Amino acid sequence: MELFFLMVFGAMAAVVAALELSKNSKDRINTSPAFNAFKNNYLFVYSLMMAGDWLQGPYVYYLYSTYGFGKGDIGQLFIAGFGSSMLFGTIVGSLADKQGRRRACVTYCITYILSCITKHSPEYKVLMVGRVLGGIATSLLFSAFESWLVAEHNKRGFEQQWLSLTFSKAIFLGNGLVAILSGLFGNLLVDSLSLGPVAPFDAAACFLAIGMAIILSSWTENFGDPSENKDLLTQFRGAAIAIASDEKIALLGAIQSLFEGSMYTFVFLWTPALSPNDEEIPHGFIFATFMLASMLGSSLASRLMARSSPRVESYMQIVFVISSASLLLPLVTNFLVAPSKEKGGSISFAGCLQLLGFCTFEVCVGIFWPSIMKMRSQYIPEEARSTIMNFFRIPLNIFVCVVLYNVDAFPITIMFGMCSIFLFVASILQRRLMAISDKPKMESWTAMDPEAEPLNG
Repeated sequence: MELFFLMVFGAMAAVVAALELSKNSKDRINTSPAFNAFKNNYLFVYSLMMAGDWLQGPYVYYLYSTYGFGKGDIGQLFIAGFGSSMLFGTIVGSLADKQGRRRACVTYCITYILSCITKHSPEYKVLMVGRVLGGIATSLLFSAFESWLVAEHNKRGFEQQWLSLTFSKAIFLGNGLVAILSGLFGNLLVDSLSLGPVAPFDAAACFLAIGMAIILSSWTENFGDPSENKDLLTQFRGAAIAIASDEKIALLGAIQSLFEGSMYTFVFLWTPALSPNDEEIPHGFIFATFMLASMLGSSLASRLMARSSPRVESYMQIVFVISSASLLLPLVTNFLVAPSKEKGGSISFAGCLQLLGFCTFEVCVGIFWPSIMKMRSQYIPEEARSTIMNFFRIPLNIFVCVVLYNVDAFPITIMFGMCSIFLFVASILQRRLMAISDKPKMESWTAMDPEAEPLNG
C-alpha cells in the first residue's frame, strides 16, 4: 500500500489519540453514576444499531452486481431506498411520536432484519422490497433513537448539558469506531473467510437482534404528544405549523438538508474523484481513514460542547465554511493541476490533494452530527420531535434521488462545486440562526393549531 495513505491514516490516528488522552477537567463534564449507567446503555445499543447499518453499506452495490444487475438497475434500487425513506419515513416518524419511540426503535430492528433477509434472493422484485424496507429503517434510525434519548434524558431529570456528552460519544463510537470495525469485520467475512457478499447482511441481522433484545429488556417507553385523539394528518399539520411559525426550526431543517444532501452526494462521488483514470486506490483503507477523520471531528465537538463558549450556533458557521472550501478542492485542482491521461497506476498528485480535502470534510461531518443533535434538542418541540425530524429528511431525499438519477449528466467537478455552494449557503443560514437563537422558544404547537386536540385529551 502506498506510503501516502499510511501517512494520512497514521497522522489522523495520532491526532485522535492525542485529543482523547489530553482531555483535562475543562474538557470533561462531571456527571452522576445514574446518568453514566443510562448513557452507557444507550451507547451500547446505538453502537449495535450502527454496526447493523455499517456492515451492509460497502457490500450493497457489490451484492447486486454479483446477481448480474447493471448500473441502471442498481441505481433504481438505490433510488427506491431513498424514495421510500422520503414517502414512508415521515409517516413512521409520526407514528413514533404517537405510538411510542421505544416501539419505533424495535420496529427499526425488525424492518432492517427483514431487509437483510431479502438479500439472499437474486430476484429483482424481492431486492426492491428489501430496499423499501431499508429506506423505512433508515428514517427510524435517524429519528426514533434520538427522540427516545432526548425525552428519556429529560424525563429522568438529568442536566441538559449532559445530553451533548451522549451525542458526541454516540457519534465517536457509532459513526467512527464501529464503522471502522464493521468494515474490517465485513472484509474478514467476505474476503478472508470467503463466506460470500451476503455474509455481512447476516451478521448485521444478528447485531440488530441483540440490540432489539436489550431495548425490550431495559428501555422504558416514551411518547411525543400524549393526546390519544390525534390522527396522522393532525400530526403532520402540527409539525408543519411548528416549522412555519418558528424561524429557528425552519432554519435548522434547511441547514440539515443542505449539509446532509452534500454529504450523501460526496459518498457517491469520492471514488470516481480519486480515481478518474481507474487508478488503483485502497477503497477500504480510504473509508477507514474517513471514519478516523469523523472520529477526530466528534472528539473536537465534545471539547467544544463541554465549554460554555463558543456556542454551537457560533462555531458551526466556521465548520460550514471549512466544509464548503474542502469540497471546492476538486474544482480548484482541475484548473491548477494538469490532469493525468494515463490509465491505471497509483493515485495522482491532484488525487492526493483531494484526499486531504475530503479528510477535512469528514472532520466537519464528525463535528456536524453531535452539534446538530444538540441544536435539535434545543429548538424542536418535544410533542412532534420524530415527525419534524423526518420532515427535514424530505428535501434531503428528493435532492439525493435527483443527484442519483442525473449522476452521469454533469462532470464530477461541477457536482462538487454545487455541494460547495450548498454548504456556503448553510453557513449563511447558520449565521442567521445564531442571530435569532436568543429569542424565546415557541409555544407548544398544539396550542397554536386551533384544530388540534387539547393535551389533556
